[in-house]
Amino acid sequence: MKRTLTLAVWLGLVAIILTGCGGVSSSPGSGGSADKQAQVFVTGEDAPLPSVVSFYITINSITLNSSTSAAVVLSQPTTVDFGRLMGMRSLLGFNKIAAGTYTSATFKLASPVIYYVDMSTTPPTTGSIKGTLTKSTITVAFPTGSPLTVDANGLAGLHMDFDLRRSLAVDGGGQITGSVSPTIDISAVSATEATGQITDFTGSVVSVNTSANTFVMQGPYGFREVIATNSKTQFNGSYTLGNLPANAVVSVVGTVQANGSILASAAEVVTTSQAFISGRILAVSPGPTVTMFVGEELPNLSPTIPVDSVYSVDLSLVGTYDVCFFDNWFTQQLFNGTSLVVGQRIFVGGTFQSGAFTPAMVSLRPQGVLGTLVEGSAEITNPTTNRGSFEMTNDLLLSYSAGGPFVVNTGSGTAFANVAGLAGLQSAGSANLVVRGLVFQDPNTLKPVVWAGWVGVLP
Repeated sequence: MKRTLTLAVWLGLVAIILTGCGGVSSSPGSGGSADKQAQVFVTGEDAPLPSVVSFYITINSITLNSSTSAAVVLSQPTTVDFGRLMGMRSLLGFNKIAAGTYTSATFKLASPVIYYVDMSTTPPTTGSIKGTLTKSTITVAFPTGSPLTVDANGLAGLHMDFDLRRSLAVDGGGQITGSVSPTIDISAVSATEATGQITDFTGSVVSVNTSANTFVMQGPYGFREVIATNSKTQFNGSYTLGNLPANAVVSVVGTVQANGSILASAAEVVTTSQAFISGRILAVSPGPTVTMFVGEELPNLSPTIPVDSVYSVDLSLVGTYDVCFFDNWFTQQLFNGTSLVVGQRIFVGGTFQSGAFTPAMVSLRPQGVLGTLVEGSAEITNPTTNRGSFEMTNDLLLSYSAGGPFVVNTGSGTAFANVAGLAGLQSAGSANLVVRGLVFQDPNTLKPVVWAGWVGVLP
């Protein structure tokens, strides 16, 4: 029997899905109490600039500073694409340090490269600039009254937000110049709070240990990571820990534990054939065929599909679509080959043989969207649950796709930062916002609509 969804049911199911979306040990550093060890994990994300789709920078080291000493929490040079982490958080490292109170962090940086999209061409094209750092070493203080304190045998987190909006210089016409003045915001986080959660960690399965309820992944930043599971861990499709294939590409969300592992709340098998590409949709043609910016791939598919390139992929034979770790019948109704829209972030899993990539599944992923609030657009349906909507504009994909302002929906699962919910947005004027959530195609207008898990007003 064919299933159809009313608008009310569609809205409810999206809200349910949005709610569901929600390391390597090395030698200890010095700092605080030298004979009492604690664990620190490092996460990273970015405050995006709309036209930037990739921003690579090498973090040579991160050092925590106390009043009397210092502790290295990242010593292996790590190249991170903060553009890919737009609105997402990934685990960058895990280390043992001395217990103590740390009031600042020092970052040593190198080799920035910026990729941007030009939507004025058909199809859209990308350009790149080798950036120039105004300074390669910066020290950033933790917010006043909120240092990073780690107790003996405890676990704490250093969260870094690379603010591209304030870091990348633009000329009078708004064009990126290549000058990079690194602006990083840091905060101390716990593993269980929202900003301490890992929302983007994708790699290939190395081994599975069913007796220990774990599997090992080759992670995105050069180190292997143990992924722990329990009875609450959600796998997609018919997968379980017991039948998780070696070499499968898996995307994990979860919580860092004291032993450095990630306890997965969800683990999604993207492909069992060790081939996938990931990025944002730039154009959709009948078939469907999507043109996308490829920001990530496994394995190295060059020269067929270079990373940081624009690539068109025919999805006409794809039968599996899922949404952020969900893949039952109603997700197929919400997201399928007829509801692809410019601006969505997707994973495409498949096979790569004889220089040809054959897609087999598509997964809609959470993402971040930077833009400006349309003044007076915030509407409150239920003030108790923050259910309602507002409109915003940005100068790249979503406004291009919508032909102007686009709608952002909120609900009881939406968190707000620097503003008192929808009521605060009603009096926020034309504030600059970052919204993190899922981009769907509205079934009535066929335009993109954002379902927000987090809404923040930028300084």
